[in-house]
Amino acid sequence: MKAKSLQDLHHIQKLLAAQQRVAAAQEAARREAERRAQADANLFARAAGKVEPLKHRQRVNLSPGQPPPVAVQKQLDEQRVLQEAISDEFDATTLLDVDDALSFRRPGVGTDVTRKLRKGGWSIQGEIDLHGLRREEAREALAGFIREAHKRGWRCVRVVHGKGLGSPGKTPVLKGRVHSWLVQKNEVLAFVQARGDEGGAGALVVLLKG
Repeated sequence: MKAKSLQDLHHIQKLLAAQQRVAAAQEAARREAERRAQADANLFARAAGKVEPLKHRQRVNLSPGQPPPVAVQKQLDEQRVLQEAISDEFDATTLLDVDDALSFRRPGVGTDVTRKLRKGGWSIQGEIDLHGLRREEAREALAGFIREAHKRGWRCVRVVHGKGLGSPGKTPVLKGRVHSWLVQKNEVLAFVQARGDEGGAGALVVLLKG
């Protein structure tokens, strides 16, 4: 019994010694890991140098929303309207041919063109009647009509401005204005007073660019 008890005691002592060696090894490994971590931290500190926190933090104020898109087409339309605008202050009398009808032809357009226009050499493809319109209304209506006619490819149109029989003093109010407005339109090549059966002194026959 005693021998057996002594063997058990020695066995227990060996187990305890083995456990102590394992614990000692684990402790040594832990200390070595801490030493290496501290060494790495010291190496970074030496490499980075002295570091101080920023005194003022930079901030960027972001706008609450995106700006509205630019209406490019609207701007282009407004520019086109300005380019096509015609003025009441423009004096076209010096540009008209001095004849009974005060015809007009652009530079480079020969007299044969206006002569052919008077004789009905081009068929009239459309017309606008400005009777009863105020000056501003007549101006806008005529500009729109010429623009649309040119867009459709019309070459010859008639513009009725009236003879002024119902106006004070029996003088045509729109006639001179219409002359001036047509001269300012780039689409217009020439115009002449209409023949008697086409309106006579109360209308113009207008030749447009092709």
